[in-house]
Amino acid sequence: MFDAYLYDHCRTPRGKGKPEGSLHSATPIWLVRTVLQALQQRNQLDTALVDDVVLGCVTPIAEQGGDIARIAVLDAGWSQSVAGVTQSRFCASGLESVNLAAAKVASGFEQLVVAGGVESMSRVPMGSDGGAWMLDERVVNAVGFVPQGISADLIATLEGFTREELDAYAARSHQRAAAAQAEGRFAKALVPVLDEAGTLLLAQDETIRPQTSAATLAALNPSFIKLGAKFDPLALRKYPQATSIEHRHHAGNSSGIVDGAAVVLVGSKAGGEAAGLKPRARIRAAAVTGSEPTIMLTGTTPACQKALRQAGMQASDIDLWEINEAFAAVPMKTARDLGLDLDRVNVNGGAIALGHPLGATGAMLLGTLLDELERRDLQTGAVTLCVGGGMGIATLIERM
Repeated sequence: MFDAYLYDHCRTPRGKGKPEGSLHSATPIWLVRTVLQALQQRNQLDTALVDDVVLGCVTPIAEQGGDIARIAVLDAGWSQSVAGVTQSRFCASGLESVNLAAAKVASGFEQLVVAGGVESMSRVPMGSDGGAWMLDERVVNAVGFVPQGISADLIATLEGFTREELDAYAARSHQRAAAAQAEGRFAKALVPVLDEAGTLLLAQDETIRPQTSAATLAALNPSFIKLGAKFDPLALRKYPQATSIEHRHHAGNSSGIVDGAAVVLVGSKAGGEAAGLKPRARIRAAAVTGSEPTIMLTGTTPACQKALRQAGMQASDIDLWEINEAFAAVPMKTARDLGLDLDRVNVNGGAIALGHPLGATGAMLLGTLLDELERRDLQTGAVTLCVGGGMGIATLIERM
């Protein structure tokens, strides 16, 4: 086994995932092309040294279909010797790409791999690829599928998280993200998106609301009551201890729908030396796990525990954590389970403020974590995401 190192990363800003969003006019392949070209230029990278590009995409159809990774390699003007593969592990896809790249490098089969993801949620709506959980009533009943918002509300009910606590967490996400943006903490990674004429489309994340407070969020109505009329009974059959589900999540304490792309350069020591690069961190461990599919969003804890065991570490050994804010209850429960102080979790805000561009989010979180470890001169970090279908993913990194 060889060490897998992180050499660099970059990302687009996150644009509001609606037709009026600033990145709506940019096709998904244009977003990937943008970050691939930026990664090459900022590292003076001989792309012929790259073995593969692994991209996550949760809805790989239409403009995001057809193995967008390989076509983006060609569109970006990279060496035609660079292969490309697109994969989906639902919301974990961006981090799964990094972990797959690390595994390729650790095996010795490949020396430099670009990993990341893309999702244009304004152009290719979430769920438009169908699948058994969307379309097959037999499967829905057999495995106990409920929409993720119901799962999040079930977690909040079982854990006793009040609406006020969820909203306070969400407000803090916006406040932290606003402070990070104002201080330029994201600037090192951000690549402005231009259109084909060279006109700027977006240079900064678009959905941060600095004035958000628990009081303003309190005015929002819960989002999943109507869905609950159909799906609550199914969830309660598995979790009768809840007696009823209190619907406490809404648009303001759930992740935002956005567009974006991100890439991370992963490689061996020899691969980095051949490219004239110095490693910034190494991947200590990576893990995935399955979890109960109805509550669905609790896989973060066992995935983190699995990765920590691989590394011979405890949760207390990790300096900073990025726990994807799919819904406020997810990082709150994960932090409770692992005994984490929230002062070390999502210190620059999370997906509630910044948005969750599905296939790209995990790679974005890893990059944000690495930059913040460097800024604070800390050593170890962890990234984890809950995953549709009842799964979890986690990656541990250590600065060089």
